[in-house]
Formats: sequence, structure tokens, C-alpha cells
Amino acid sequence: MGSQIIGFTDWFKTPPGEYLLAWERERFDQAVADMFGYHALQLGLPELDALRGNRMPHKWLALQGGVDAGLSGNLPSPAANDDVTRASATSSPRVALLTDSAALPFPESSLDLVLLPHTLELSRDPHATLREVERVLVPEGRVVISGLNPASLWGLRQRRAHFYRRLGYGKPFLPEAGEFIGYWRLRDWLRLLSFEVESGQFGCYRPAVSSRVSLERFPWMDKMGERWWPIFGALYFLVAVKRVRGMRLLESNWKAQKATATAPAVIANQVRRPDSF
Repeated sequence: MGSQIIGFTDWFKTPPGEYLLAWERERFDQAVADMFGYHALQLGLPELDALRGNRMPHKWLALQGGVDAGLSGNLPSPAANDDVTRASATSSPRVALLTDSAALPFPESSLDLVLLPHTLELSRDPHATLREVERVLVPEGRVVISGLNPASLWGLRQRRAHFYRRLGYGKPFLPEAGEFIGYWRLRDWLRLLSFEVESGQFGCYRPAVSSRVSLERFPWMDKMGERWWPIFGALYFLVAVKRVRGMRLLESNWKAQKATATAPAVIANQVRRPDSF
């Protein structure tokens, strides 16, 4: 497993990997800029500072034990796991803990935002990871997920490479670490966990080529793809909110209640009779 993950990291340093990472970085910056709260967590992929555009005071970058451990030379010290509440409140997240994605060291309903950049693909049990994210999120908390789209030209080339590899030649175009999860399949998983997808989009429509020069020849395909074949982008990106059934958020009573107007009472006219003699 470790060699596969290192291959995934190295792939992000290639021209197609940098192309995808740049698109993801822009999407995360736009998505998290207007998300408010107190506690945010990025789980996995330390190469991407996905929380840099967010203004929450407490932010963590967690590495998946046994998965992300080989990704970064800046691993947390043992004391970092002893008290995660001492993690940084800086403008950017830092490696604060090494954990299992299916057993996060946070109390129930304690995080306002969780980011999963390629985390489910690299997780040993993506179902358990999503269930754990649902547990630690507060009601109306948000999860932001990015992943490689198997239903794309890049995914097609990957499947073709696997076929040729069985015949003894060729090599995969995309990293082989983990299992790619389809966009609609992921939406079904989220719905079963009472998440509601707020937004979803695809990106990176250029051909599956390894050369930087070749990639730079097709910038027009990104615009064409967004308009004519949007679901076939090499990457997908979605934002989902945790809904809790039977819960209703109470709004502040900013305006004083108006006093009930008292209806005027109708008094019958009294006719004074003349005194009798």
C-alpha cells in the first residue's frame, strides 16, 4: 500500500497532476471562502492547502495512519495527538495529528467543515470514512469532496491501460492507489447518510496526455467541456450539508412583538329624558 501512495504523490508532480491540482486548489478556495464556523478539518493530501481561503479560527490537517504517513516528511510529533485542542489557529492548516479516517479523534458534532481531497479514493473503507465524517460534523455542517472521475476520457485511458498491462505492456496513466469512486455512486452514499448535495461540478477536460506542451495545446477544451459534456471531466467536486431530521434552526427574535391593538368599545348613546312634572 505504501508504494502505491507514494506513486500517487509523485503523480501530482507530473504535468497532468499539476494541471488537476491547480483546478482543485481554485475550487477549494472558492468553496470554503464563505463557510463560517469555528473548527475545520482537512483529511489527507498535504500537498494541497485546501483550507487556506477559509477564516475559521481552528483548522487541522490530519493524515490517515498507514495511508498518508508516507506522503509528508513533516509528520506530527507524538505530543500532537495527545491534545488536538492545541492545534494551530493560524491562517493555514498544519499537520496536527496522525489518525485513522474511520476513527477521528473528535467528539460527536464538533466540526463545522470537513474537506476530503481524494481521501475516499485512498481510504481502506470509504463507507466508514463517510460515516465518521457524518458523526463529527455539527448539524448543518458541510463536507467538501474531490475525486477522480472514472467516467471520463482519463478514466477510459486508465481502463485501457489496465487491459494492455494484462497483455504484458503499457502502464496506467492515472495513479493506481485506491479505488476511484463514481460521482453518482458517491451521491447515493451521501444521501443514505442524510447529506444533501448543495453543489457539484466537473473540471479538467483536456486530453489524457503526459506532456506539458500537449496539455497547453488544448485550453479550449475546458470551456467546451463545461458547456457540452460537463459530466465527463477528469475531476469532480461537490459540497454536501449534513441534515438532521426533526431539527429546526431557531431564528433570533430581532423585532419586538407589536402590542395587540385594543378595539374601541362601542358605547350606546343614552338619551336623557325630560323630567316629568
